[in-house]
Amino acid sequence: MKHFTARSTRRSGGRAGSGPRCGYFAAAAAKLVAAAALCGLAATSAAADFALTSKTLTPGARMPKAQVFDHCGGENLSPQLSWSGAPEGTKSYALMVYDPDAPTGSGWWHWVMFNIPADVTSLAAGAGEPKNGLVPEAIQVRNDYGSRGYGGACPPPGQGEHRYQFRIYALNVEELPLDENATPAQVGFSVNANKLAEAELQVHYGR
Repeated sequence: MKHFTARSTRRSGGRAGSGPRCGYFAAAAAKLVAAAALCGLAATSAAADFALTSKTLTPGARMPKAQVFDHCGGENLSPQLSWSGAPEGTKSYALMVYDPDAPTGSGWWHWVMFNIPADVTSLAAGAGEPKNGLVPEAIQVRNDYGSRGYGGACPPPGQGEHRYQFRIYALNVEELPLDENATPAQVGFSVNANKLAEAELQVHYGR
């Protein structure tokens, strides 16, 4: 009986059995960390491949007169936009156009469109006018001018150049749970909650 008890003690002792088990768990943990790192790199790579381009706008350049708000001497015509390299799992897109330099304390929303189908990868010039029906499945909410669709640049005179950030978002849902009465802030909240990747094209304009 004493011999059995001694063997039992050696097997159940914390120091005698902990080495192999700790080694196993450490190896498993290392594999999980490596897998997570690889997933992170893959996601970063996919996001880096997502790009927004335009036949109308040149990144970093001045916004053309046609895209300026009509009350400021422009044509209020939304620009042509194209995007590519969306990550796997993209089920829809959202577009948000924002001026962070507007003197409001909260910027200015110029164009917000969502529920753009996953098989749509471009917007023709003028798609920002809902009556044109160029993307009938998409929803366009009111911009900060109070009208639905696109509202061009019209910064106050003497404030220098404002930035206009055109951003396309790849989303993991086919539809956001919103309608045309949603505010840009509500759309932004839902977009960020379902975002897989985003791409930006920025231009500037001043008066």
